[in-house]
Amino acid sequence: MPRDTGWVALLRKRLAEERIDYSVANASISGDTTSGGRARMPELMARLKPSIVIVELGANDALRGVPLATTKDNLRTIAEQAQQGHAKVVLVGMYVPSNYGQAYTKQFHAMYASLAHDMNVRFVPFLLAGIENKPDMFQSDQMHPTQQAQPSLLDNVWPALSPLLRR
Repeated sequence: MPRDTGWVALLRKRLAEERIDYSVANASISGDTTSGGRARMPELMARLKPSIVIVELGANDALRGVPLATTKDNLRTIAEQAQQGHAKVVLVGMYVPSNYGQAYTKQFHAMYASLAHDMNVRFVPFLLAGIENKPDMFQSDQMHPTQQAQPSLLDNVWPALSPLLRR
């Protein structure tokens, strides 16, 4: 995908169009795990001082076989670090392919809802909702959404995010 065509770039454009005064910093790293996000969080919080943090991590943990307990602990720590820095948190849920087994797939997805509830943070149940069964919305690996799918991803995040925005 061309740079600056993902849903985060589209978020930046939507905020500008709606005259909502926020800057958007995309601190994601392609292929990152929750461990990587957790390690980077203190520096990011100190440097960026965000008022809202959107956490969209975990799928790569599953693909690498990271234990669910580790992923959950990392996500909890990331959210706690954001909250300690006075940022509101939006946690974005994911599913993993069913070839991991039905039990693992259910536990993985349930982890996000459980964390969001326990930590009282805004929750996006599934980033890929609405496109998950549309092969043409995914790149050749059938895992990463195409540029054409990005508006749908933003639309999935927006209902959880927009109530947090001061207009």
